[in-house]
Amino acid sequence: MNEKNLPDDIASKSLNELTDLADEIIINLENENNLENTSEDYTNLLKINKLIEKKFQKNFKEISDKTNFKIKDIKSNKNAKKVK
Repeated sequence: MNEKNLPDDIASKSLNELTDLADEIIINLENENNLENTSEDYTNLLKINKLIEKKFQKNFKEISDKTNFKIKDIKSNKNAKKVK
């Protein structure tokens, strides 16, 4: 599955918007009686899930990087005070 197959408007949505969209698809799938009509919905759900996962990992990395930078900054300030 490749998220590049999704329309641009879906790929540019936020994590919350993608989660809401996935929830809507799940509700539609749960209410569908004819499983033959659901294969495209399942495929889209899997693609959206993969996109959510990638965006989550990207956000997690950004937060981790910022946190590590702040920790290093605090440590360097603490060490600078000890030297004085």
